[in-house]
Amino acid sequence: MSLASYACDPGQTRGRRYPQTPAPTRTEYQRDRDRIVHSTAFRRLVYKTQVFLNHEGDLFRTRMTHSLEVAQLGRSIARSLQLNEDLVEAIALAHDLGHTPFGHAGQDALNECMRDSGGFEHNLQSLRVVDQLEERYPAFDGLNLTFETREGILKHCSQANAQALEAIEPHGVAQRFLTHTQPSLEAQLCNLADEIAYNAHDIDDGVRSGLISLTQLQAVSLFDQFRQQTLVDYPQLQEPAHGRRLLYESIRRMLSAQVYDVIAATQAALDEAQPADVSAVRVLPALVQFGPSMRAQSKQLKAFLLQQLYRHPQVIHTTNQARQVVRDLFTVYLARPQEMPERYQWRLQKTHPLDPANALARTVADYIAGMTDRFALREHQRLTGQTLLKEANL
Repeated sequence: MSLASYACDPGQTRGRRYPQTPAPTRTEYQRDRDRIVHSTAFRRLVYKTQVFLNHEGDLFRTRMTHSLEVAQLGRSIARSLQLNEDLVEAIALAHDLGHTPFGHAGQDALNECMRDSGGFEHNLQSLRVVDQLEERYPAFDGLNLTFETREGILKHCSQANAQALEAIEPHGVAQRFLTHTQPSLEAQLCNLADEIAYNAHDIDDGVRSGLISLTQLQAVSLFDQFRQQTLVDYPQLQEPAHGRRLLYESIRRMLSAQVYDVIAATQAALDEAQPADVSAVRVLPALVQFGPSMRAQSKQLKAFLLQQLYRHPQVIHTTNQARQVVRDLFTVYLARPQEMPERYQWRLQKTHPLDPANALARTVADYIAGMTDRFALREHQRLTGQTLLKEANL
């Protein structure tokens, strides 16, 4: 398929931090995708969770299944808009590599632990994983990905961290946070595909867990219109025994409607703005978007999930325990760094480029952030003698 003029062309990439001979059978973005899929951090995503923790059930989403869903949605939209599907896939598969164990609870706890040592941002950590922490190649640290993939991975960044990154890599992936410009359309697309994916699968996981119901979801217009349409087409699904089929079909239709809406709204924005190339995209407002009605409905759905699922007492109970695990691990490793593997102790001998004064704390954060849920629980039990989250709470 031919690319639009404003899509990222792998032949025109801004390159890698360490120059390498092009691959004979793959484009630069395909090469990025393959490096990500084969990375250690990507494999760990299968045991890192979203809302529900790893011990609570085998069928709830993990960071890996979420990343695959984002990649699938992103590629479908990219194809219709003539954007670079391979770049979208690479960004989608890598965007959560820096997430901690225990979902957002672990991230919040680690950020709290690092409050006096530069904080913790999972997007910045994802970039750190692919730039420094992966150890696969003899000539350099990290995966040595292209600028465009790295730019898409760094979805958010504080001003302080952007300035620190810019000092190390002038005119690099953090510059746009200082100049208030946009990333590529492929990166913008991954941001929105991420939102579409987690809203849909959190409905699925929430209903599966029993914490939210189809009855409650009737208050959410974005979902309920497709539930009603499904029942008109398949009235037999009103039977309680078919509740799962009704849920899946409603979500499927909701996802399709969102995908078509993004394609239509983005194409309209592109037709109006007429960007000539990728450089023109960067100085325009964000162009990948929902239409106004879908944006409002998506916002309502997010508010519903926040109140009814993410703040559900049972979810709060488990996430509070998860935060305690992370806090305890941080405290122990900070006091006894010899408890970490030898390679992390070796890293303490190297000056940390972003905050050399906090090398120990940052190394501890790197170690904890890389853990899976179950490894973190085992380490916590080994180091503290306590057994938390030993049984499913749902």
